[in-house]
Amino acid sequence: RFNYPSRVTAPTTVLMGDADADKKLYLREKGVPNIIDGAVKALIENQPADVSTFLCSYFGKQCNFPNVRSTKSLVRKYLTPEIWEQLRNHRTKTTGSTLLQCIICAVDLDNQHVGCYAADEDSYEDFGALFNPLILDYHGLKPDFQHTSDMDASKLQGRIQKEDAIVSTRIRVGRNVQGFGLSPGITKQQRLDLEAMMKTAFSNLTGELAGKYYPLTGMDPTTKKQLIDDHFLFMEGDKNLQLAGMERDWPEGRGIFHNDAKTFLVWVNEEDQLRIISMQKGGNVNEVFTRLANGIKAIEDSILKTSGRKFQLHDRFGYLHSCPSNLGTGMRASVHVHLPSWANKDQQLLKDRCESLGLQPRGSRGESGGQTGDLYDISNKHRLGYSEVQLVQTMIDGVNNLLA
Repeated sequence: RFNYPSRVTAPTTVLMGDADADKKLYLREKGVPNIIDGAVKALIENQPADVSTFLCSYFGKQCNFPNVRSTKSLVRKYLTPEIWEQLRNHRTKTTGSTLLQCIICAVDLDNQHVGCYAADEDSYEDFGALFNPLILDYHGLKPDFQHTSDMDASKLQGRIQKEDAIVSTRIRVGRNVQGFGLSPGITKQQRLDLEAMMKTAFSNLTGELAGKYYPLTGMDPTTKKQLIDDHFLFMEGDKNLQLAGMERDWPEGRGIFHNDAKTFLVWVNEEDQLRIISMQKGGNVNEVFTRLANGIKAIEDSILKTSGRKFQLHDRFGYLHSCPSNLGTGMRASVHVHLPSWANKDQQLLKDRCESLGLQPRGSRGESGGQTGDLYDISNKHRLGYSEVQLVQTMIDGVNNLLA
């Protein structure tokens, strides 16, 4: 319907000749023929009266589009020039953050799977054109899904049958408080105010939850060594967190709380405002989950009483977190378990079995720390679309299956 070969190719030639290095890199990676095909389709769809002006505008938008280095990331999959043009100049109300700040890891790094972090609660709404399809894809959910939270440990059925095979049990969740930015966008003052609020909340904990808060700022060497020996201390230096802005003003406003028995732990202002952990030796999952539920409730009750705020809870995405992968429960319920019958098999077989059970296997030294003998870290795989009770039950049933 259109026969404008010179008008289609000429702007591209000028663009390649005059573009800066980043734009040329984008055009090489995107592929000039693909861009021309897109331009022709746009001409057919819009049928502009002034073709030259239309094409200059079209190619200009293509060059302003970020060069996403993580080519296999969900950001690369779902970010379109149209979404970028619509949202690139928008700033969120809570922290004044932009879409580029949210996707900077996918833009600057080449190894991302998701590729974005939310800067604040607003990001999930304001940048929903990108976040919504990305979230559904990552979590394997349909648009009409519903998320429900349930922390009632009394609903758990059964227990791990071979508890002598279990070295330890650990369940953690993330939580973020209303009115404060998430870690990628939180301001320095917001971070300090949140820490002050948490100090009050920790001082109100009683019974088995009572303990002490250790701020990272000014921490003495003896305390630091003890927290490292206990494997409690979180450190700076994570490339993703640095690039996303989560290690700004280090170590101010950050710290660690643990109870006297060292079975209840809270990280303050790491990847999320709060990382709440319950753990103990052995395989009594019910005890660990009950302690976690009690601790979360006590902390939120204290925050509500002193500030009138609650944890950030979305009507579809559940509890909000910095990383979309943690939306919903933000829960990882895990055990360190001896699996001698699996240790000498092809490890892909274990991964496949865990996949079928809704589980995720790791080496006992963490996601990238490697394997020690027949000791494995087994946890729930899912976060969103399932309640906390469902995920803990999945872990119990799945571990029993692996031990059978």
